[in-house]
Amino acid sequence: MNNQYKPMLAKSSPTPFSDVDWIYEIKWDGFRAIAYVNKELTILSRNEKEMQKKFPELKELLQLAQNVVLDGEIIVMKNGKPDFHALLERSQAIKAIDIKIQSNKNSVSYVVFDILEKNGKSLIDLPLIERKKILEKTVKEGNHVFLSDFIEKKGSEYYKVVTEKDLEGIIAKKKNSIYETGIRSSNWLKIKKIKTVDCIVFGYTKGSGFRQESFGALLLGLYDENKDPIYIGKVGTGFSQNNLVELSKQFKNITTNKTPFKLEEIKDTNWLKPKIVCEIFYQSITKERKLRMPRFHGLKLDKKPLECTTQQINQSNLVPYFSKRDFNKTKEPTGSKKNEKDTIFVVQEHHSRRLHYDLRLEKEGVLKSWAVPKGIPFEPNKKRLAVEVEDHPIEYSKFEGIIPKGQYGAGTVKIWDRGIYETKEWENDIIEFFPKGKKMNGKYVLIRLKKDNNKNWLLFKGRD
Repeated sequence: MNNQYKPMLAKSSPTPFSDVDWIYEIKWDGFRAIAYVNKELTILSRNEKEMQKKFPELKELLQLAQNVVLDGEIIVMKNGKPDFHALLERSQAIKAIDIKIQSNKNSVSYVVFDILEKNGKSLIDLPLIERKKILEKTVKEGNHVFLSDFIEKKGSEYYKVVTEKDLEGIIAKKKNSIYETGIRSSNWLKIKKIKTVDCIVFGYTKGSGFRQESFGALLLGLYDENKDPIYIGKVGTGFSQNNLVELSKQFKNITTNKTPFKLEEIKDTNWLKPKIVCEIFYQSITKERKLRMPRFHGLKLDKKPLECTTQQINQSNLVPYFSKRDFNKTKEPTGSKKNEKDTIFVVQEHHSRRLHYDLRLEKEGVLKSWAVPKGIPFEPNKKRLAVEVEDHPIEYSKFEGIIPKGQYGAGTVKIWDRGIYETKEWENDIIEFFPKGKKMNGKYVLIRLKKDNNKNWLLFKGRD
């Protein structure tokens, strides 16, 4: 085994979906780990720390497979579901005697869901469904090693069954996707029952009462596309007594006078170096891009702070966009990055089966999109049909090129106009906006046609 692999990572999806080109698995709440099984066993975490010594029962892998590299999740099962807190407690044992005690108390399992190499030959360029077949023939199950089951097509139904059993959610994976080592890819999508976000702890407030010796709340942040820290709120609930003690100990070694962001409304603030990552449950995102009703869930020991980005709290649904495209064949963009400070719009001339124009307006981290068959109107008395289509990533505002035959929207895409815009009104059935482009300028209005299907709108030029 000459290769070392970094795990392929999944992007977030807010809603489940069903598609014949995807498979669906349980999302296991544990530690991601790559296992190198040869004459000896090496198990590496996402941040490339050796884990085999902490979990000696996984030596069973040496009897179940040979000369392979596997991808999976280390979990502790209790009452029929993964217990992340028990796993976290288990991982904190350092001395041999403590590890032995913990292994008897909280025995771990390794759930294998992918095979990356066999007999010295890399398999990552094979389609996922082929790797699954090889995995099933190559690795036996044991007392601590299991193969992850999956189903095809019926993602929405599977999600319902999984969440009714109080499991975290599912992972959707494209059947024909290669293994993109070290990449957070739209070919894998995680769909959780509870909204969660992995945050960096940038500071804390002083505690009072029974928390006087620890802290009151954690000050949370994420990195934007320019790697600048963005404040997304504070969390003061969900902590066990052990959490309060352990976090307070960690704070002593990472205090700093450097202020990551200004928080005039919060007093008695203590700042920390961005070293600690934690998982936060929340209900929704406010208009100010803050977490609503956040609750501490646990530390994320296997995630680097720079991986915690604002893309996680993108509220718009890009699932239809992802599911309609094979990004191994089309060069269309796959994420949601933004470099401009202003709100942008774009109109793209799309030579597909029929020539039409795609109007896209930036909102909530994506491009809200409409297909306009007869083009953009320039006179107030001309109204044009605009058919609402799936949201597109921000990068699509710069996309020009040829979408290959056989792909969704096959044909040539050219930028017809591009610029910034201001919004006067954006409601469910009416959008009034003022684009500032080379061709499209002044007041424009979109009105939903209620008597028709919900996707049809009228676009017209307003009187300035």
